[in-house]
Amino acid sequence: MKARKVKKLDPGSPLAENAARIVRVRLDEMRSFAPTALEPESSTEQHDMRIAAKRLRYILEATEFCFGRPGAEARRRAKELQEILGELHDCDVMLPRVESHLDELRAADAAVVRERAGGADDLDVSLAARAPHRTAYRGLDVLAVYVQARRGLLFERFVAFWVEQERAGTWERLERAAERLLDEFRERRRAAERAARAARELAEAEGAEGAERAAAERARVAAEDLRLARRQAGPVA
Repeated sequence: MKARKVKKLDPGSPLAENAARIVRVRLDEMRSFAPTALEPESSTEQHDMRIAAKRLRYILEATEFCFGRPGAEARRRAKELQEILGELHDCDVMLPRVESHLDELRAADAAVVRERAGGADDLDVSLAARAPHRTAYRGLDVLAVYVQARRGLLFERFVAFWVEQERAGTWERLERAAERLLDEFRERRRAAERAARAARELAEAEGAEGAERAAAERARVAAEDLRLARRQAGPVA
């Protein structure tokens, strides 16, 4: 399953801000599989949820300190979810293999029994009773039953675990912690922009005021020079 793209990541931004963006996407990704994954036969969605839980766990292992207690709690629960769904997936992989192996043994035995029958018009049942792999069938059938029953048990554990985390608000608390961090950084950025704008306006005002003072000083000096020049020139004839 391809991971969802995380937007607005910036190497120049603080770790906590980037972590909040990643966690928010990974958490939403994991939860998006729940409606279908909670159906017993939805093995594909259950497997995808396991991968999503693993991705959430990995980012939290590196950044959970940014989110406080909600981060640590969610990291532990994501690990548990990943493990339950991992065992469930093992059953989904194992059962078809057992059944495929049974089919192969049956096909091999059928070929041997047919060969032993030679040119007979019909098949003697005693030939099937002496099939080469006859003792393996029961063991594989029992194994298939065990895997199927265990999958049912693990699915029940998964559903109960998911319902409990939703009831306890594990994922909601992590989501709120990530949103609070993003809100804080947005407010800091806005405050920095306001401060920069105020600094520019102050510099412009001081520049205008300095220009006025300089102009006034130049006018004073020019007036003084004019008075001095008039005195030196004497009365006009």
